[in-house]
Amino acid sequence: MATKKAKAKKAAPKKAAKKAAPKKAKAAAKPKAKRKPNAAFMKAMTPSSALAAVVGSKPLPRTEVTKKVWDYIKKNKLQDAKNKRNINADAALGAVFGGKKTVSMFEMTKLVNKHLS
Repeated sequence: MATKKAKAKKAAPKKAAKKAAPKKAKAAAKPKAKRKPNAAFMKAMTPSSALAAVVGSKPLPRTEVTKKVWDYIKKNKLQDAKNKRNINADAALGAVFGGKKTVSMFEMTKLVNKHLS
């Protein structure tokens, strides 16, 4: 039994040494570049009057509009309690959602983008 344990101890360090060496070479070869934002998302868009009631009337990039809509949803507790992916519309969001009472978060972004020009 002592010989089996000795063989196992010798085999484990060899595998670890082989795997560690290539990782260091890859890390040194490719420094990670910073991610650049897409110019289309950063362009300031003017919200419609219905959307302006939720996010304000000044021009904002699409990313900021989405953030402000989510802030509004969380502030007014409009996220569905059972299914967090659904948003229950109040009077202001109902106009943006085209009269729908409940929409999914994915459908929400599609409906909000229709109100940007």
